[in-house]
Amino acid sequence: MIRGSCLCGDIRFETAAQPQAASMCHCSQCRKQSGGIWASADVHDEDLAITGPVNWFEATAKAKRGSCPRCGSFLFWKGTGEDTTSFALGAVDGNSGLRVEKHIFTASKGDYYTLADGVPQQD
Repeated sequence: MIRGSCLCGDIRFETAAQPQAASMCHCSQCRKQSGGIWASADVHDEDLAITGPVNWFEATAKAKRGSCPRCGSFLFWKGTGEDTTSFALGAVDGNSGLRVEKHIFTASKGDYYTLADGVPQQD
């Protein structure tokens, strides 16, 4: 079981499912919202239980992002028309047991770091 929460604890989530993929997103939107690289894992919607007042924001018509209205924690990402939701690995309580499998949107990454971990990269 993977469990997580926002910084203030108003939002909690859990899943017993094995996430489909763990990735690190380097796009400009994730950088602006999270302050850096956003690490996440995807599970099918029916396998993710979320409690609390999630504030959903659509930065574009392609996806929405879920955060806590009280503390501002960026917790979820959901592609329009997709049946999966990504949850923030940084919000997981304890160890996740996951390893990053890919870096995405690396062409948009910040110029202040280098990717040198050997994990596959997608522009």
